[in-house]
Amino acid sequence: MQREELNPYLDGLLEISRFQDYCPNGLQVEGRGTIRRVVTGVTASLALIQAALAENADAILVHHGYFWKGDDPCITGTRRARIALLIAHELNLFAYHLPLDAHADLGNNAQLGLRLGLVASGRFADQDIGFRGNLDVPLRLDAFAARVGQRLGREPLVIGDAAREIRNIAWCTGAAQGFFEDAIRAGADAYLSGEISEQQVHLARESGVAFIAAGHHATEKLGVQALGEHLRAQFGLEHRFIDIPNPV
Repeated sequence: MQREELNPYLDGLLEISRFQDYCPNGLQVEGRGTIRRVVTGVTASLALIQAALAENADAILVHHGYFWKGDDPCITGTRRARIALLIAHELNLFAYHLPLDAHADLGNNAQLGLRLGLVASGRFADQDIGFRGNLDVPLRLDAFAARVGQRLGREPLVIGDAAREIRNIAWCTGAAQGFFEDAIRAGADAYLSGEISEQQVHLARESGVAFIAAGHHATEKLGVQALGEHLRAQFGLEHRFIDIPNPV
């Protein structure tokens, strides 16, 4: 497949024009024109680039790419090392941030809901990034948290009454702790995200709405995998997801 075909296809599929984001979405570093093998991963770290080269990949597709708002624009230090390696080996880098969180089928939130048995019934928060829905059967908070840990391979941090029965769940992957108040207003019994900050602990205790912090990396591994498998099925591209461990 040609890069000139893949780039607009991904941009259109993920509807990047809908979003006001913190980084550019789409092709961030241009490589070779023909793409046969794609490696997906969460973050375009040096370790992921090196692993992709070992796989003889033509392109890397990630959730966390480069050129974030507020970053130093100079290409020095670790940034230079990463970009120089991509350019030297003509390796394309595609990155999709909020569009990959929000996609109704392939996105991080959609895939996390499927993994946890959550039936999405609506959206909430800025740009409709967050999902909300119900468990088929109400569960105690500790039982649902155990499910999260087992299915994501990481024990979550839980703030709330372990014995309380919950059913209405709101969720948004990654560093979406700032949407907790939106989740409360949406009527959630519990909110699940990747990270939690100091102030959300108090808000959970005082509101009675549980907060489950399941890990930024752990909650954002699913979207890129689904997108990579979609490209394999749609265009016959070879695809491999490479997980670079991250405890956060």
